[in-house]
Amino acid sequence: MARYRFHCTNGLECVFDAKGSDIRVADRLRRRADQVARNVMQILEDRTDWSEWRVTVHDLKGRRVLLQPFVPSSDRATARAA
Repeated sequence: MARYRFHCTNGLECVFDAKGSDIRVADRLRRRADQVARNVMQILEDRTDWSEWRVTVHDLKGRRVLLQPFVPSSDRATARAA
């Protein structure tokens, strides 16, 4: 099991993950990144444009292992319906 940190940024603002999450299977990084993005969208609910926001996933050595854009819930619903 490895611990990863899931930071969120739009290039100007940042939400840092100081604790991180233990992930057993690397394939689950994307799912956890999506959960983190949804949580940030709820916390910062006054925002309407998430197009520049990204989740950057780092291992404990600070190496970036994943960069995933935020997908607003309306876009997720559209993608599932297609």
